[in-house]
Amino acid sequence: MTNNNSQKNNLRSTRDAYGEALLSLAKTNKNIIAVSADLAESTRLQDFAKKYPERLIEVGVAEQNMLGVAAGLALSNKTVFASSFAVFSPGRNWEQLRISVCYSKANVKLVSTHAGLSVGADGATHQALEDLALTRVLPNLIVISPSDYQETKKAVVAIAKINNPVYLRLHRQESEQITTSKSPFKIGKANILQKGNQVTLVACGPILSEAIAAVKKSKISVEIINCHTIKPLDKNTILKSLKKTKRLITLEEHQVAGGLGSAILEEVVAQFPVPVEMIGVQDSFGESGKVVELWKKYKIDRNYIETIIKKIITRK
Repeated sequence: MTNNNSQKNNLRSTRDAYGEALLSLAKTNKNIIAVSADLAESTRLQDFAKKYPERLIEVGVAEQNMLGVAAGLALSNKTVFASSFAVFSPGRNWEQLRISVCYSKANVKLVSTHAGLSVGADGATHQALEDLALTRVLPNLIVISPSDYQETKKAVVAIAKINNPVYLRLHRQESEQITTSKSPFKIGKANILQKGNQVTLVACGPILSEAIAAVKKSKISVEIINCHTIKPLDKNTILKSLKKTKRLITLEEHQVAGGLGSAILEEVVAQFPVPVEMIGVQDSFGESGKVVELWKKYKIDRNYIETIIKKIITRK
């Protein structure tokens, strides 16, 4: 059993991983430019700004302008990372993301932190629960939601290598480490974390740790899939699992409408109908509170997940 100190030391945030990975990449890739909308420290660009002040463009509280600047730099052959909170970007600058970035196929990496309920006490106005729906609908845009610190570092490296618009969804809170530095990561390729034959559970983001905890308690054979890339979706891996288990649970720290679960229903379950339970926020805004309290209230915590696992096993 892990003691409390080691558990605490195992907690890292995905936004910290982003800042560290980008700073490391910038040492060898002089083409990398960062753009911030007055949130360099909160999105962990402060060290990048100190080391490469000429490569950090601060536009102030102007998210729409941030993407316009980013698109212009990208179309000038720069690899641009534009960072803000998810509720502001893509929340406030969706039109610029649609036309200036996606329609133009500009090489902009939109990296948004503070996603989901886990912004905690900042409350509903700062809890982005709709951003996956806003981004996955856009043509030419890759959408990624890493599960932890290590996976985020791999994702940053991977998206820096491709000439394509990307939305990278990150979180503020420190979360449990699900993967390691040696775990595989490939854009568009889901990873099976645990094999099972009774239920397929597909999740993305740090909330995946709650699924792992729930499965341990349930004593039901659950196949856990880490679907870090929402678009393009790894349909083959999910379909292969569903043909074995015949049951699907989706889990995300996002509205149930328009996110990972919706993508799987549209692209996989439409071809291979099975019983489905979608776990996420049910058409509601969040509120202020501690992360674990919010996860419990909005029914995305490990206890609720265990309840759904037991429920779906009775469905045929």
